[in-house]
Amino acid sequence: MKKLSMFVLSLATALSLVACGADDQQEENEEATAGNLPGTAETEELTSIDIMLDWYPNAVHSYLYAALEEGYFEEEGLDVKIVFPANPTDPINLAASGGVTLGITYQPDVIMARTKDVPVVSIAAIVRSPLNHMMVMADSDIESPSDLEGKTVGFPGIPVNEPILKTMVEADGGDYNQVNLMDVGFELGSSIVSERVDAVIGTYINHEYPVLKHQGHEIRYFNPIDYGVPAYYELVIVTNEDNLEEKREEIEAFWRAAVKGYEKMKNSPAESLDILFANQDQANFPLIREVEDQSLEILLSKMETENESFGSQTKESWQEVIDWLLSAGLIEEAPEVTTIFENITE
Repeated sequence: MKKLSMFVLSLATALSLVACGADDQQEENEEATAGNLPGTAETEELTSIDIMLDWYPNAVHSYLYAALEEGYFEEEGLDVKIVFPANPTDPINLAASGGVTLGITYQPDVIMARTKDVPVVSIAAIVRSPLNHMMVMADSDIESPSDLEGKTVGFPGIPVNEPILKTMVEADGGDYNQVNLMDVGFELGSSIVSERVDAVIGTYINHEYPVLKHQGHEIRYFNPIDYGVPAYYELVIVTNEDNLEEKREEIEAFWRAAVKGYEKMKNSPAESLDILFANQDQANFPLIREVEDQSLEILLSKMETENESFGSQTKESWQEVIDWLLSAGLIEEAPEVTTIFENITE
């Protein structure tokens, strides 16, 4: 690890002379002893790093707040600031421009950005498989994606949801052209509960699902990887290409502290959620403990596997998602996979 620059602050100024007629030697002796006075210490200069969340603070960010609260970042010589996005594209755009050091975003979005020469690189996978699931009410007659023929599916207008749904329907033997799509914005939960739509896509099993359960609604969901969609990384951390080279040691230090935060979250989930709740955005996105408890339980099963450690990424995963986006028409050419990600976890 790069040694951070150190400087010595003398907390004691030159001592007052004992007598007006003190000679130069006395002054030298007094100055020499000043550095040994109580309160004099060497202090370490912390390097500032900011990370922009993908959304408001919730259970998936608990590892960051745990690392902050426990002092893991400071132990690595870092002053880490966690900031919120004003809109969903901010994390990837600001990380690319250098407006923030790091951003949390989505694997398909990173690939699409690279095809437009946006200089972002993924340094770690946070959630290893999709959280975005198709949902229906428990008493719905929709038993599989092919049953969506002639039905209306609500979605939030984000482009990647359409190929997810198309892949699911066609893998199940259905005709996607007979599925009606309705852009309901982010009114996904209310749209399905009010029966404005028959199903929704763009709903997350770590948020909408526990929220609807908390509200007393029984919901069923369909995992896209069971119907032909690749097991893409739901969330990744990205940085600018130049930042990765110029601030590599600081970014590696950040990740070491983040891993310690993850271990804290995994081993002490209740305590980690206590820390999260102390840092929630009460004004804009107040949290519900029952929802976040269930959310964290779901997330922990998706943040590492027996063979894949927290944060690790594989070339195979990135290539599979690139190929899927090509076939879905969301990208016109395949970016070179080795330019998109780098494992700093090893």
